[in-house]
Amino acid sequence: MIGIGKTDIGRVRSNNEDSVLVKNEPVGMLPNLYIVADGMGGHKAGEVASNLAITACCDNLIYDASGEEILDTLIDAVRAANVTVFNYAAENTDCSNMGTTFVGCCVDGSTAYIAHVGDSRLYRIGTDSIEQITTDHSYVGEMVRAGKLTPEEAENHPDRNIITRALGTNASVEADGLVINLKDDDILLLCSDGLNTMLKNDEILSIVRRDGSTLEQRLDMLIDAANEKGGKDNISAILIDLGEVDKL
Repeated sequence: MIGIGKTDIGRVRSNNEDSVLVKNEPVGMLPNLYIVADGMGGHKAGEVASNLAITACCDNLIYDASGEEILDTLIDAVRAANVTVFNYAAENTDCSNMGTTFVGCCVDGSTAYIAHVGDSRLYRIGTDSIEQITTDHSYVGEMVRAGKLTPEEAENHPDRNIITRALGTNASVEADGLVINLKDDDILLLCSDGLNTMLKNDEILSIVRRDGSTLEQRLDMLIDAANEKGGKDNISAILIDLGEVDKL
């Protein structure tokens, strides 16, 4: 198994508020860790929030010796990161009300453990299928689940960027925790909405499953394709290939 990740400013934004973490080696008690965070706030505050959330999460994991199960450990680290970001914003007026999305994943054998807040996503991509595993904590996501919008209507809704849950905006946060079983040929994709709002699922599937390309080439193709469609937001993505390391 190998994971690689990249972040790109896109073609419209003046700065990059996304942050990514790729650790193919242990982080504390976790065997590996992959995170995408999409920050928001005032001038450069989103960048501060996303970076701080990842750093605080890792710090908590490194010093956590509770011996809890992987998912509980990961969720606890997200909650600790929320407190760190919230307190930093309260103490620094230029970062007031900043926050960030967060999707983190740890893979242990054939099982993936996921914690997420906001609308950054995790997909499971099979040989000929793509499935969104996480649920968007967003206004249009809530409308779709309530039956008030179709998924197609949500794609172009003017309020599709409004999120209903974020890390660091309140003193406490509810992080969704998920556990999924994986197949040997599965590829996991973590991404900020700068990718999935530019590319449809079938386009993502086609690129990720392109024969004859390395994992890094396919990651670059995803980001390039999102930029070619307009690159309206920062674009971040992590690909985790559960197959042989030499596929990189």
